[in-house]
Amino acid sequence: MALHPLRMRLAAASLLTVGVLVAATPVGATPGVAAAPDIPVASVKAHLTQFQSIAAANGGNRAHGRPGYKASLDYVKGKLDAAGFTTSIRQFTSGGRTGYNLIADWPGGDTTQVVMAGAHLDSVTAGPGINDNGSGSAAILETALAVSRAQFKPTKHLRFAWWGAEELGMVGSRNYVNSLSLTDRSRIDGYLNFDMVGSPNPGYFVYDDDPALEKVFKDYYTGLGVPTEIETEGDGRSDHAPFKNAGIPVGGLFSGADYLKTTAQAQKWGGTAGKAFDACYHSSCDTAANISTTALDRNSDAIAYAIWALAE
Repeated sequence: MALHPLRMRLAAASLLTVGVLVAATPVGATPGVAAAPDIPVASVKAHLTQFQSIAAANGGNRAHGRPGYKASLDYVKGKLDAAGFTTSIRQFTSGGRTGYNLIADWPGGDTTQVVMAGAHLDSVTAGPGINDNGSGSAAILETALAVSRAQFKPTKHLRFAWWGAEELGMVGSRNYVNSLSLTDRSRIDGYLNFDMVGSPNPGYFVYDDDPALEKVFKDYYTGLGVPTEIETEGDGRSDHAPFKNAGIPVGGLFSGADYLKTTAQAQKWGGTAGKAFDACYHSSCDTAANISTTALDRNSDAIAYAIWALAE
């Protein structure tokens, strides 16, 4: 997730089986809608291990314009191509360096009604960026692979995206939205954003920008018996912002960055009060060890639930 503008100014001044399992059915689930598969968290974590290895082999990060970013993109693209997605790389320039967005379309479905999920793939230069945002990138990658394994045939068209240069101010996603015609924008029924979904001292936050999309995620978590809160820490700071500014409905999940978990939040979610949701946010310690498996598992399953529910 990109640094809050105020914090930028201050800084300047100073293994599970890969079978298809039935996920928990939340309260309010639509009768007759195909059940989403369980997303194996071990597989999501295996992608994070790959991102960690890529960073280690490329100067310690996966930042925009650096070799670790392109290697991460190539890894994701290879998985999607093998799974039958139609992929395309969209190139842009920021800060004198070439950046890339990866777009993956699942064949079929009504292309005038697109359900889209995205996550930024770049890290900051300080570290490998495994929670921020390997977690969101890996979760939607494994969800996309689950679509392929299930040979899902949704009514609506499914599109997944991995954005470049989010840490520089949502550059990649803004470039993509600006490249769309008004007709193409109108065809996107909703954009779901997943930026930091495995924070080690996690909260369970749901975007409230669109009531219908918010309800899908809240229904899922109600079914698990896990309370949620409205997401406010990341407002305007991640890749949903360009879509929202273009009038496209947006939703998503977030497990917290450098805000401190309150006593009340610790009482309902566990973890440590008075400590950041992610104490390694934008730091070199944002490694594969900087992940809550429970939060990553729950959020990955929630992503799949939303994709299946909204695309039917």
